[in-house]
Amino acid sequence: MEITTQEFKHCDLIKVNGRVDSATAPEFSKALEKANNNGRYKIAVDMSELEYMSSAGFRALLATQRNCKRYNRGEVVLVRVPERIREALELAGFTELFKTFNDPVEAVGSF
Repeated sequence: MEITTQEFKHCDLIKVNGRVDSATAPEFSKALEKANNNGRYKIAVDMSELEYMSSAGFRALLATQRNCKRYNRGEVVLVRVPERIREALELAGFTELFKTFNDPVEAVGSF
């Protein structure tokens, strides 16, 4: 798994590449927490090159979403979610919790 973070004026764009499973989810969680610890609460997660995400990855997203929305500071949005991961998010009931975008520019602009 590879994570790259791009900081913009109003938000962070975090691109995840590879697989987020029980072994790599802590690293994914740390990348999201690092943004929060730096005072960044508007986060777009680009999943275009993500092959797989386990429930541990979903929990990391959910914990970060909860932290970002606390005190109306911001939120986590998902960008270019692969079909298989979108289906898993729907099964878990997460589609109502996250806005999704097909274009990173549109997602960053939403903030």
